[in-house]
Amino acid sequence: MTRMQEGCFSKRICTPRSLLWDSRNILTHFPDFRSAVRSRRISKAFSEKIMLAVNGCRYCSYGHAKSALVSGVSQEEVDLLLGGEIGHVAPDEAPALFFAQHYAESGDRPDPEMVQKLVQTYGQEKARDILAHIRMITFGNLSGNTFDALLSRLRGRPTEGSSLGSELATLALLVLGTPLLALGMLIRGLRF
Repeated sequence: MTRMQEGCFSKRICTPRSLLWDSRNILTHFPDFRSAVRSRRISKAFSEKIMLAVNGCRYCSYGHAKSALVSGVSQEEVDLLLGGEIGHVAPDEAPALFFAQHYAESGDRPDPEMVQKLVQTYGQEKARDILAHIRMITFGNLSGNTFDALLSRLRGRPTEGSSLGSELATLALLVLGTPLLALGMLIRGLRF
């Protein structure tokens, strides 16, 4: 993942290599996400708060803000979460939301002690559900951000540490690889 120049676009983006790693990560953990959605150990509102706490991509933020409102999260809370503020959330949700931010800031490689704390706080199953939601939104965020990086480049503000070739290759892999990833998730889902 690459960060962009100040004054341009300052969010993390994918590279072809990181996209392949993230795709493998999503595929490997897809049964966890499927289980999380089916089990309903995490309410829809809590799920949307997790998605908003990661807050990496304008497309994802828009969609999850709308879903959060529909699931009963107030507009004020949505705005605070989109602004990176977590201090206002219920005490039983705060550890997961702080962890979600840590996960995103760590480049999808959270500190093992933080993972252990998540498990101690929520138990093994619910922690796995929280991680599954975080992995999915992070993948979506980085994909959307990469598209925005290309748009920024086309406006004459190229991304520091990235190149047109890398951005185009990443987006081509996304377009061509998404059906394959979906097929892989379907196959993995059928096995479990």
